[in-house]
Amino acid sequence: MENIFKETLNLDKKLYAEYFLSEDTLMENAGTGVSNYIKKKFPKGKKIVVLSGSGNNGADGIVVARQLYGDYNVKLYLSAPPKSELARLQMKRALAVGVDRIYKLEDGDIIVDALFGAGFKLPANEKTLGLFRDINKLNGYKIAIDIPSGLDENGNSSGEAVKCDHTVVMGAKKISLFSDEAKDLIGTVEVVDLGVSKKIYGNSRKFFTLEKSDLKLPHRTQKGTHKGDYGHVAILSGDKEGASTLSSLASQNFGSGLNTLVSRIKRDIPYEIMQSRDVPKNSAVIVAGMGLGNIGIEHFKNTLLTSSLPLVLDADILHDKIIFEILNKRPDNLILTPHPKEFVSVLQTAMGITISVSDVIKRRVELVTAFSEKYPNSVLFLKGANRIIGQNGKIYIDTFGSQNLAKGGSGDVLAGMIGALVAQHYSLLDTTISASLAHSFASQNYKGNSFSFTPMKLIEELSNL
Repeated sequence: MENIFKETLNLDKKLYAEYFLSEDTLMENAGTGVSNYIKKKFPKGKKIVVLSGSGNNGADGIVVARQLYGDYNVKLYLSAPPKSELARLQMKRALAVGVDRIYKLEDGDIIVDALFGAGFKLPANEKTLGLFRDINKLNGYKIAIDIPSGLDENGNSSGEAVKCDHTVVMGAKKISLFSDEAKDLIGTVEVVDLGVSKKIYGNSRKFFTLEKSDLKLPHRTQKGTHKGDYGHVAILSGDKEGASTLSSLASQNFGSGLNTLVSRIKRDIPYEIMQSRDVPKNSAVIVAGMGLGNIGIEHFKNTLLTSSLPLVLDADILHDKIIFEILNKRPDNLILTPHPKEFVSVLQTAMGITISVSDVIKRRVELVTAFSEKYPNSVLFLKGANRIIGQNGKIYIDTFGSQNLAKGGSGDVLAGMIGALVAQHYSLLDTTISASLAHSFASQNYKGNSFSFTPMKLIEELSNL
């Protein structure tokens, strides 16, 4: 896992106070990080247009212009005059070496976005939005310093932001880089040190991004075992049995030893899945909600409220008021997997928060954190372009999901995978992390066209992880 932060201003202040590094030194190091990236990727002589604003992010850009001048054809565009004393000094230095200032946007081989940075405030005015639109029409390779201009501290915009190919982050990654909107704007990301190592710079205890090494697949290494050693997953089936069938097939393909579809009526399902009217006594986990419907929820209400087994709750059940009873009667051993619309219902029912889907998307980390602090022993998995996992006030972000997963049934598959790992004795948090990563990597590994990816193909890809 990698530490990320809500903001890094206080971390920068720590460098000044504890390690005697000046703001000028940090600015030079920031500029050097961007300049080194350009030197490695582009040959000398290429045209570089640096777009700088009036603040310290703009000053970082001015440093880059000065450092690259002479080896590259550097042009400096200022959206506003430098405000701080240090920014004005950087401008004085750049002009002294001969950097050419321009007064209209020009295209180049490389465009460096140093207009606003992480301190950008919404809403943006029309003039600023127009500038972003004009920049996006430029053909050059776009590099953002710290964050693409137009995104605020939560990674949201006023409808326009600079779309970059690469983002060079100063010191440490920030949460703003991992909003759904930011995913299509940041390009590739790298972090540059500001004068001390990442370990010294800061150690977050609350926010993390997941890495490939966090995936723990349920490999079978012990030979003397039987199906019971890998757990029995009970999946409640309702009005739309296709959803629960997908979950059961996913569970089976992700290592569970036994799978039973629990239904009030007999279903025509694949022969490898067992059926029962009641939850089998040797079940290790109950997975519920996928296609369950109101009748199914009512039918299984007593089971859901009285069972001591871990529950994986998805889809229909998250819209029902029973979720409040479950959370308050048995808040432990729960994993909830809502998409934003379902999370709207959960927040209203469980926490009395009335909110729109669009606001949930804009405030994903904040709201998952609040839920996980109220229900610290449950795990919440909020679906999206970047998946947000919360438990006990800590946030884990899976950035590996792809657009292939934007198809009905993908969530049903995930619910079954989660059930499989719970049955195989993973902790609730480890279950959710590994199921999320496996789900993401399976979607990435698909070799066909993105539009042709289906839930069954997703299940098949699990065997290739």
